[in-house]
Amino acid sequence: MSMGQNEDEPTVGQLVANASRDLSALVRSELELAKTELKKTAVAAGTGAGLFGGAAFLALLAIILLSIAAAYGVNALGLHPALAFLIVAVLYLLIAAALVLVGKRMLGKAKGPQRAIKTSKESVEALKSIGKGD
Repeated sequence: MSMGQNEDEPTVGQLVANASRDLSALVRSELELAKTELKKTAVAAGTGAGLFGGAAFLALLAIILLSIAAAYGVNALGLHPALAFLIVAVLYLLIAAALVLVGKRMLGKAKGPQRAIKTSKESVEALKSIGKGD
């Protein structure tokens, strides 16, 4: 038995090994939390981007229909076929505008890993306080 050491107390080496293991587990759990939060954010961002893509496609269709409607209007001034094309084109533009608004809202919900950042800061503060002997 060494001087001043009880058999029930862990050695310095055991304490260092335990602290190292616990710190490693803490870092792994923080990384897992960040991964989970980033997956959720990526899904929301992907959905928002997909809605913007749908809006762009419908806007392209509206431009084509508006071009055809303008050509009929200039050509026939009676607006018989052109009026129908114009109504459809306006409908497409309204749908595209709704998709843009929903997509913007979805992208606005996309945030970083807030909980992982918070718990990491708390862990750093706890480690600093332990290092100072508090």
